[in-house]
Amino acid sequence: MSENSHSMAARAPQVWERVPKRNPNFTGRADLLLSLRKSISPVTAVVAQPMALQGLGGVGKTQLAVEYAWQYRTHYDLVWWVSADQPMLVPSSLAAMATALGLPPATSTGVEQAAQSVLRALQSGVPYRSWLVIFDNAEEPDLVKDYIPRGPGHVIITSRNSRWSDYEDTVAVDVFKREESMAFLLKRLGSAMTESEANLVAEVLGDLPLALEQAAALLLRTLMSVDEYVGLVKKRTGAVLSLEKSPTYPQSMTAAWQVSVSQLEDRVPQAVELLRCCAFFGPEPIPRDVFRRGNRAVGPRLGKILSDPIMLTNALSNLERLALVKVEPSTRTLQVHRLNQALLRDETSPEDREELRHEVHMLLAGTAPSDPDDTARWPRFEELAAHLEPSGVIDCTVPSVRTFALDLVRYLYVRGSYRQAEALLNQYIAKWTEASGAQHVDVLVARVHLGIVYLGLTFYTRAYELMSESLKGMIETIGPERLEALWAKNGNAGALRGRGEFFQARQSDQELLEAYERVTGPQSGETLQARNNLAIDYALTSDYDAAGRLLQDVYLQRSSAEGVGRRVLLSTWTNLSRAVRLGGQVQIATDMAEEAYQYGVAQLGDDHPIALLAAKDYAISLRRSGRLPEALELLRDTHTRLERLYGDVHADTMAAALGLSNALRADGDVAEALQLAKRGLDHYPNVFGPDHPFTHACSINLALLTRLNGDPVKARQISERALAGLTERLGADHDYTVSCAINLQNDLAALGRHDEARSLGEENHRRIQAAFGPDHYLSLVCAANLSFDLRATGSEREAERLLADTTRRLDTVLGRDHPETLSVLAGERLHSDFDPPPI
Repeated sequence: MSENSHSMAARAPQVWERVPKRNPNFTGRADLLLSLRKSISPVTAVVAQPMALQGLGGVGKTQLAVEYAWQYRTHYDLVWWVSADQPMLVPSSLAAMATALGLPPATSTGVEQAAQSVLRALQSGVPYRSWLVIFDNAEEPDLVKDYIPRGPGHVIITSRNSRWSDYEDTVAVDVFKREESMAFLLKRLGSAMTESEANLVAEVLGDLPLALEQAAALLLRTLMSVDEYVGLVKKRTGAVLSLEKSPTYPQSMTAAWQVSVSQLEDRVPQAVELLRCCAFFGPEPIPRDVFRRGNRAVGPRLGKILSDPIMLTNALSNLERLALVKVEPSTRTLQVHRLNQALLRDETSPEDREELRHEVHMLLAGTAPSDPDDTARWPRFEELAAHLEPSGVIDCTVPSVRTFALDLVRYLYVRGSYRQAEALLNQYIAKWTEASGAQHVDVLVARVHLGIVYLGLTFYTRAYELMSESLKGMIETIGPERLEALWAKNGNAGALRGRGEFFQARQSDQELLEAYERVTGPQSGETLQARNNLAIDYALTSDYDAAGRLLQDVYLQRSSAEGVGRRVLLSTWTNLSRAVRLGGQVQIATDMAEEAYQYGVAQLGDDHPIALLAAKDYAISLRRSGRLPEALELLRDTHTRLERLYGDVHADTMAAALGLSNALRADGDVAEALQLAKRGLDHYPNVFGPDHPFTHACSINLALLTRLNGDPVKARQISERALAGLTERLGADHDYTVSCAINLQNDLAALGRHDEARSLGEENHRRIQAAFGPDHYLSLVCAANLSFDLRATGSEREAERLLADTTRRLDTVLGRDHPETLSVLAGERLHSDFDPPPI
């Protein structure tokens, strides 16, 4: 920010989000605020140097950051507060900024993708150059530093961890100066306290801001005399010292806190019981609704309080008045300072500690929503996720609590936070194996969840090894037709597809469909999903008619059923249009894909991942049907959106890059098409593996572009390697294999080896006609090229007959004005290429 920013006219930030309300009792700290402002001012538009506020708990780091945000708000267009106690929740806090920056929301793109888009937007300075992001209580630098934006704005980090000095400039925050302590107390208590009394209280409390806040609240609430209060503090300090409390807890803090709790215990014991319960949540805000929704899930300690709304309200009111909890009405949350939580836990007996901790587990599980795949419920999951690890949910063996823990992992997965989900699942598996044994169904379910996460991370081999082992364990433990075992088999089939074992996946999904029909009925949601997955297998094994029949049935049932999500319906619709296109009905597929795409944009938005897949498929259909300008425009836009959301190394972005390359080649721009294809193809061996069918099939495009770029020798070498690999993995009759053979035939013709080209073309034509029929696009392409090779090898009459028949069929299937028909009439060879489908 430039020096001119100090002379800006007063104005409110355009975006002001999650910043805590200003503390009306904030006192002093003028030198720290000035130091922070001077340190942060020189940040240029090129590199932002974040500031880290470090210090002991209770010294007022957060309050200083809050005051800075309020005092200097007119210098910023955007101010955003990120609670960083739980590192796994930092991405979702950043992702929530997406809409304010004009980016697709996390509900459309997934949390991780939205968070990365937010970071890129902040760093670019578009749409805001003057921004302030505050990371509060960021205790683990290694887990947070990758989410700190660098750019024209400012970042403040509050933390107790001195290791931040290894990464950023730091401003050390200590206790109040004595005059600040006295000013604070006098501001709170006014004429009820003299300066000498304020000095005495500050002295006995060691000038610790949190202790002073609680002292002021107690004195104001109880009208206790200062002498009485100081005497109690000194008495309690002796008791604290005798208990040998951790040296991280200030003596003044423990003494002041115990006085407040003691006073409250005499008047409202239920409030103290509730406070002890809050000590076993995390330090993040606790949703007020936890106590309402979960009131029937708890045991005897909390049951009486939570079942009586009047008693609960009274308890919370007294806790707030004594500054033992912080209540935020705007978010309906309450929060207990981490030091208070630690003190409460330490003074609770081991037996009571376990009982309270377990009641918190039951509260969390009892209030949790049921469907983590429903994006409308994500905010509730996020609130609860902050308390997962601190409360020790992972140690609980109650089935409903473990279900809650797994639902939270599923929430992390569907929002796109694969790494956080992976880390939690590894903890679950280790703990639950130790507690319940490796073959316990909860452990096996957690392992399947981990396998699904591996699929999301494109760790296909690792996913398959874990899935297959877990499936075997499920069958041995609970039998093959329990829902958990069927779900594990579904995941295993996905891993098989990921590895390129398309025929094995098809066999597995066929068996799974039959099992679901027996167990859940022919019309259940699980059965419909099994049919959808089997249809994907049929498409990947190039049985497009079977895929189309299954998908048509699934689409009709889902489009008329109640409760089917728009995302699920669009996915089915797009799968159906793709199967129709790959089956050879290009014009019909284009009309279907257009409807699906328009539905996706209207219902989900242009940047939703499923809508983008629909856009890609529609664009491919446009190209196949001869509407090249429209296809190019849509593919450019779709590729840009996917690249922005996911980056280059993502299966959907890679597929869109190849689709755009194919369209560019069709438009005559071979150089850009080749450049784009090479960039996309570089990632396939790393993501899918060097022997994956997709990796081999992508070489079809590379060989084609290499030949068109003037190097048929190299093109032939690429084609021959790809053909060998595809034949080995998929067989000689598969779509990808015969497509590769079509291009190899063209390579041979370009080299003048027409006898070899004719021989390959005749064999390939027989295969295609048998597998796909004479009117399929691949049949027509192969036949047209074969007619040219027949003529080149002296079979003029046979060539004429084949060309006439092929031209007639092209006219019927594609139309007389289609570019492919016109190319054949002009004596030009046709090409075959590959567009990777979703797995």
